[in-house]
Amino acid sequence: MITDSTKRIWAGRTSRRRFLRRSPYFFAACGFAACSQATKPTVKGQTQPQASSARLSPTPACEGHTLTPSQTAGPFYTPNSPQRQSLLSSETVGTRLTLTGKVLSTDCTPLDNSLVDVWQADAQGTYDNEGNKLRGHQFTDNEGRYRIETIVPGLYPGRTRHLHIKVQAPNYSILTTQLYLPNEPLNERDFLFQSALLMVVQDTPDGKQAQFDFVLS
Repeated sequence: MITDSTKRIWAGRTSRRRFLRRSPYFFAACGFAACSQATKPTVKGQTQPQASSARLSPTPACEGHTLTPSQTAGPFYTPNSPQRQSLLSSETVGTRLTLTGKVLSTDCTPLDNSLVDVWQADAQGTYDNEGNKLRGHQFTDNEGRYRIETIVPGLYPGRTRHLHIKVQAPNYSILTTQLYLPNEPLNERDFLFQSALLMVVQDTPDGKQAQFDFVLS
């Protein structure tokens, strides 16, 4: 049985709750509680994650390549060289040079069945303009790779050491260019020299190992 005394107590508590809800202290406390829920403490040295952030793209497998610069063919190019990887014969004299690399598009796609034609001076700086000494061509494999076995070319007046190369992939323009060896004293005085055409060269017990990738447009 609810007595008059109990009713008076309940009425007093209800009035007190209404008073507190209308009081500025009540609103301040609610605001503080809301902020406490929205804001989490940040540990020093740590960054609080954003509520919504853009998804990061995966790292690309290839960032692309710069086109290989073209250069003059010079006066000593002759067509119809023999198809072969090795330009060496039993009569070849000089420091062995093995050049490997790939033929690629600008988006790093290997270009198979690409023609790679090379010609150069011998160790004394002389070109064979009557035969096919130190001349030859080949086609890249299904991964765009080529391999040339030759010698370090000799010097002749006005030029540093260099290899002449023509590269052509199906449905691509012909690239005619020249490749150079690093640390050659005459590089900077050669009017055609470009650092972008330097091969990466290492000394080995069998001679020199070089690497260069051709990029076509």
